[in-house]
Amino acid sequence: MSGLPATLWLVRHGESAGNVARADAEAAGATTIDIPGRDVDVPLSELGERQAQALGQWFGKQPREQQPTLLMSSPYARAWQTSKLVLASARLENTPLSLDERLREKEFGSLNRLTHAGILATFPEEARRRSEIGKFYYRPPGGESWCDVLLRLRSLFDQLQLRHAGQRVLIVAHEVVVTCFRYLIENLDEQRLLGIDSQGDVANCALTTYEATNEEGREAFALRQYNFIEHLADAGASVTATPDLATKK
Repeated sequence: MSGLPATLWLVRHGESAGNVARADAEAAGATTIDIPGRDVDVPLSELGERQAQALGQWFGKQPREQQPTLLMSSPYARAWQTSKLVLASARLENTPLSLDERLREKEFGSLNRLTHAGILATFPEEARRRSEIGKFYYRPPGGESWCDVLLRLRSLFDQLQLRHAGQRVLIVAHEVVVTCFRYLIENLDEQRLLGIDSQGDVANCALTTYEATNEEGREAFALRQYNFIEHLADAGASVTATPDLATKK
């Protein structure tokens, strides 16, 4: 029987080494972000680990009937590490945890690891194209647009309804993924989505929470929280919201 999950939590991973390196590069006016290896392998920073543990402690304090029954994670190291730390800190080690490549970070192609200054210096034509096409539809060479991310998330959202009706599902992924889920669930358009995005970055380990409702026989998700970070403050973990290895501008 299909239907919505009872609760859906969307979480951006904890602060990563890439977040720190990007902030340092922008502050120094550098053109590139200095991180070795693949983006998929970039780990959490020490602060990111504490943020993930704080989120897990928050879940651990909730009544059993308000805790996740399933966790789905991006395969990127920073999301996978966040997921495992959340379950361990919440003492929910027996909760199923699965990787899903559809939850991976938006792919930035040739613009990966370039700061805004780096894009202007290396790919000025791409900077012009992005300005003309707009953030929502622009696809960098070898990368993805936000629409491309939405295409893969649509199939995952269908799977949630077909296989996980009535469950309490926690998804740990990336900022663009969280924002694109809002577009899908709330039936937004480009202007409204970019309006949300312009209000500020999704914080690391912040919670976005939806609950299933049924009004006049029609099931729908109701947004209960967006960018909720009180659990971080309660645990003494600093709040961070730096974008990842590619520029957001």
